[in-house]
Amino acid sequence: ILDILLQYVKDIPPVENAMSRFGNPAFRDFYDRVQNNAEELMKPLVPEEAIKEVSRYFIESFGNRRRIDYGTGHEANFMAWLLCLEKLKVITPEDDKAVVLRVFVKYIALMRQLQFDYWLEPAGSHGVWGLDDYHFLPFMFGSSQLKNHKYIRPKSIHDVDTVQEFSKSYMYLACIRFINEVKTSASLRWHSPMLDDISACKTWIKVNQGMIKMYKAEVLNKLPIMQHFMFGSLIKFEGGTPQSEDNDGGDCGHVHTTTQDTFAMGQEYPDCCGIPVPSAIAATAGKRSRPIPFD
Repeated sequence: ILDILLQYVKDIPPVENAMSRFGNPAFRDFYDRVQNNAEELMKPLVPEEAIKEVSRYFIESFGNRRRIDYGTGHEANFMAWLLCLEKLKVITPEDDKAVVLRVFVKYIALMRQLQFDYWLEPAGSHGVWGLDDYHFLPFMFGSSQLKNHKYIRPKSIHDVDTVQEFSKSYMYLACIRFINEVKTSASLRWHSPMLDDISACKTWIKVNQGMIKMYKAEVLNKLPIMQHFMFGSLIKFEGGTPQSEDNDGGDCGHVHTTTQDTFAMGQEYPDCCGIPVPSAIAATAGKRSRPIPFD
């Protein structure tokens, strides 16, 4: 399925958009093709009665059509899609390692391609005080992958040769390599101080434990992210209230909920939208010296 989506990207080149570093409108054509074909793509895997529900998580995994952005909430939808497949016994706990090292890794490769081709804006980026403009889970899975490594330590992310050599085999190092390639500053200390601080940990076990706690706090427990999350028969949420389809959250541009959503916690909408954040990839595309004000 992900290979088919990679072919969609090849079939839908970005349109000329040289005057802007913000999202490329061709992404909407990609999104529409995914949306129009999602249920058909699910048919070989998913029982017919669950296709509509499972497809919704899949569609939401690749970014927001309206804002042409992508963030950890969309990444969480991909994990929700995989969770649905496990609940439907399409995959089993015995498949978990392959699901991460083959399926999730392929998903990250697809998302990097989308980020490069369509210049997706980071959704809810913390800027330099985040792990990555777009992703969280490769760091959590990647630190787990390295837990028992004899030689590679958390501080090894500062060794250029180690990152270059082992980034093809280890997710965490692949993320570091990617960040180093798209950020204009010379050092992690400047463009990714949180990753720099984490590298001081003695063991990957400590890093992994911290990543799990951080994911719960910074993603699953953040209302601006989880207010968009959908609940149904496979992933349930007790409480909250349904929201009307025409409630788009005012002038901020977020489509906060649909009739299929449950608004977690029943709280008021937060002020979740600030100024748009341009893609760092767009800032460095073709011109390495092109300035970006968020580095």
